[in-house]
Amino acid sequence: MAAPTHLVLIPSYNTGRQVLETVRAARAAWTPVWVVVDGSTDGTDALLRDAAAEDPGLRVIVLPRNAGKGAAVLHGLREAAGQGFTHALVMDADGQHPADRIGAMMAASQAAPEALVLGLPIFGPEAPRVRVQGRRLSNGLAGLETLGGGIGDCLFGFRVYPIGPLIAVMGRRPWMRRFDFDPEAAVRLCWRGLPVVNLPVPCRYLSKEEGGVSHFHYGRDNLLLTWMHTRLILGMLLRLPALLWHRRRAPRPATPR
Repeated sequence: MAAPTHLVLIPSYNTGRQVLETVRAARAAWTPVWVVVDGSTDGTDALLRDAAAEDPGLRVIVLPRNAGKGAAVLHGLREAAGQGFTHALVMDADGQHPADRIGAMMAASQAAPEALVLGLPIFGPEAPRVRVQGRRLSNGLAGLETLGGGIGDCLFGFRVYPIGPLIAVMGRRPWMRRFDFDPEAAVRLCWRGLPVVNLPVPCRYLSKEEGGVSHFHYGRDNLLLTWMHTRLILGMLLRLPALLWHRRRAPRPATPR
């Protein structure tokens, strides 16, 4: 499938050969697919460039140094906006996100182009228990920060963003460049009044033997998320009258089945 307004954007950092499988699956589902290599040192930039040389539907952007997922996404969004794209489906390079659901996510976005389309993860039995339970706190805080704005899962990075509003949100502040990107982007876009569509999709955690890679550091990144939620709660309090007014006027968030 293809559309002149929508592209798939995959940030990648040291994900090994798994990124090639992710890209192949994404390309089977959509055109075009862009990969932003975020300063990888594992040689995957060369592998991806070789793949792009044989596939006009694949573009590879290589950043000189690692700056974080959000920074890589922002770089890709600015490039995409410059070429006339209005929406980007962002997915991880590590194989967790289901490429066979790209079409459904894009269709939901095309039906409601003003909306933020969020994947709502369905976890399998292999999902780490601590990760599944731990995200409940972040999801509860996101619900508080948006006064029930309808964010089904603030941490799941498989989602379709309207490019213009996201660039505007990220360009005004220095945050949202690393693991704080996914939850803060969803909350701040809700604050801007974007409606939310939650679309249930399966989520797969790959083992190390299957090529699974995680760069999440429990100490460092939980501190980052704690600071993020602190500033978002403070921001919610400052916006409370406007958020209450918006909540009264907004339609109920949609969850396609």
